[in-house]
Amino acid sequence: MKIWDKGFDNDPRIDAFTVGKDRELDLLLAPYDIEGTMAHITMLSEVGLLEADELAQLLPQLEKLRQEALEGRFTISGEDVHSEVEARLGPLGKKVHTGRSRNDQVALDIKLFTRARIRQTVGKVERLFNLFLQRADELKDVLMPGYTHMQVAMPSSFGLWFGAYAECLCDDLTLLKAAWDINNRNPLGSAAGYGSSAPLKRKRTTELLGFQDLAYNAIYAQMGRGRVERHVAFAYASLAETVGKFATDCCLFTSQNFGFVHLPDAYTTGSSIMPQKKNPDVFELMRAHCNRLQGIPNDIRLVTGNLPSGYARDMQLLKELYLPLFDEMDSCLDILIFALPGITVTKDLMSRPLYETAFCVEEVNRLVASGVPFRDAYKQVGQAVQNGTFHFSGELHHTHEGSVSNLCLDEIQARFQKLIADIG
Repeated sequence: MKIWDKGFDNDPRIDAFTVGKDRELDLLLAPYDIEGTMAHITMLSEVGLLEADELAQLLPQLEKLRQEALEGRFTISGEDVHSEVEARLGPLGKKVHTGRSRNDQVALDIKLFTRARIRQTVGKVERLFNLFLQRADELKDVLMPGYTHMQVAMPSSFGLWFGAYAECLCDDLTLLKAAWDINNRNPLGSAAGYGSSAPLKRKRTTELLGFQDLAYNAIYAQMGRGRVERHVAFAYASLAETVGKFATDCCLFTSQNFGFVHLPDAYTTGSSIMPQKKNPDVFELMRAHCNRLQGIPNDIRLVTGNLPSGYARDMQLLKELYLPLFDEMDSCLDILIFALPGITVTKDLMSRPLYETAFCVEEVNRLVASGVPFRDAYKQVGQAVQNGTFHFSGELHHTHEGSVSNLCLDEIQARFQKLIADIG
């Protein structure tokens, strides 16, 4: 029986279309739906809408259901997780919905799910950050060519390259922190978007569920549907951009034309026709996953962008777009964390004649230091390159913050750790 039952059955085709993938996706939300119900009925008991002995009967049943859900044993035979939980509670289940709507239940479930998944992702980001920083420190003195316009430009280093991705993760964590804050506001008790005449204590459920604050305005709490998902998806899209760009670099740098970095054979795949091939498929697929993740915020906007205030069933489709993104992003982080320590680098790259012109700016700056005006030095070095007589035999003198010889890894780490501390 549906919890909105009016004494008639709708057409099975309508039922199938409107339920969609809800049963499958609600299994992901089940532990959080049950957790929310436990907080809600605790509050109902405190305001006199549920007897103490009824609460004492319901809480152990709900905890048992929550454990089932956490262990993957919970199933849904009814319309959705909400109706399933009510049915499993027997006659007392008829009381647990007082002061709620499925609208604020779903909003709550998604926020609790999101909070747990952001915590999980942040743990992986921290591991990846530490690996990038470790590799940067290990290889800080190993030079590699830097490119602009895909042309040899200036000397870089593997330390500078790995360190760049560590600092990118600081930006990504900043956005995850913002998404965390937007998500961490309790919508429970806003009901269908207009509150309830029941004497609810919304600050009490906020406290019980560990939210930072309330989504105070009942309409605003419902307007958060889609907005919260989009903000979180944007933060994940930023993280996906960082991981995807690193994957692209690895695809490029492992090719024979570059040969900057190398993967263990066990990290590669082969060709069905070319026996020599060792393909970086892991990074190609990582890049594809990350590209797809970057499109999810726009997909969410396309569902919700033209909706009026108030709930609309369109929002149901958000689950299909939103809930899977966490596993997809985390799988990319996991495989990168696994692969990163195994990447080796070519340590004598800059001794190759191909890269000698990368030192042109070094020669220009040497001449400037000796008193030659910059434009004259620039012209002089450019002419030597054109004549085929350019040669550089000096040493690098990069001292400013963030340059090849001054990676500022401690400062980057301090920034990252502050951000980590700000996420509960």
